[in-house]
Amino acid sequence: MGKGLLFFCCSCCILVLTIINLSVGPIVSGKVGDGWGLLNCEQYKDEKDTAEDGYKAANQDMPDEVDKYYQSHIDGCIRMKGMHDMEYTAFIFDIVIGFICGLIGLLHLFDLKKDFVSNTGLIGLICGIVGFVLTFVYVIFNGIVFTSNYSDELERDGDGIFAEQSGTSYKCLNYDQEDYHWGYAKFSDLNKKQYNYKHDFYDNAAKTCEDDGYGSNARKCIGRDNNIGDTFTGSVPNTCKSIYAHAEDGITNKDIFDRFLTALILSLVVCLANIGLALFGFLLFRTPSDF
Repeated sequence: MGKGLLFFCCSCCILVLTIINLSVGPIVSGKVGDGWGLLNCEQYKDEKDTAEDGYKAANQDMPDEVDKYYQSHIDGCIRMKGMHDMEYTAFIFDIVIGFICGLIGLLHLFDLKKDFVSNTGLIGLICGIVGFVLTFVYVIFNGIVFTSNYSDELERDGDGIFAEQSGTSYKCLNYDQEDYHWGYAKFSDLNKKQYNYKHDFYDNAAKTCEDDGYGSNARKCIGRDNNIGDTFTGSVPNTCKSIYAHAEDGITNKDIFDRFLTALILSLVVCLANIGLALFGFLLFRTPSDF
């Protein structure tokens, strides 16, 4: 297979896979990321600086837990905003270079503009390098947000339980003093059965101990500010040994999981195609007669 045909195939691979990514990307499809592009991470940094100044004025060092609290919000904001910006940037750029390089390569395959092959190789080399860098940066952001950031879903175990009876009160099952986003499920967990519709997920006994959506009970198991609320009241009878999360009535969460993972895998393949485009572009630039 000639270098010119391989150059064309890499271009088509970039174009086709990126078109698919435009359809399934979690942010461009509107499934997540509403408002991520408008996040003001500087505000979180200013809040941290203000807190540090307050401790300095009192001749004290900022406690580690306070520092971690602010830093966790800063890091999460940077990751979400970065993924939002890079998803649009990488996808648009890959579409453009895939189309342009594919079109020029197709013309050369039909013996048109053969005197332009050296320039085509240079274009492919530059586009392949830039495309690889942008797409790889997106892959990094996607992977970190997918495995480290939190969705809006209440965290629960495989049986749908988020709190259990402890003495005369209830304790949040997933409470973690070191995690300032405790109580929420990560994006990488959203494909699990407890976050998606399943017929008769709860038996009759469990249904009587089911929390009413995101009511007062569920809110006590979300976020650092509510970690002292161990006693539950209201919709759940005090005879319940466990409190169950409200059963899901759709598969929206699995769809979000699938979109993250699909965009991540396809973008990795696009990275390889960009490397191929740069490599064969370089070879064509050196020896245009080998097209």
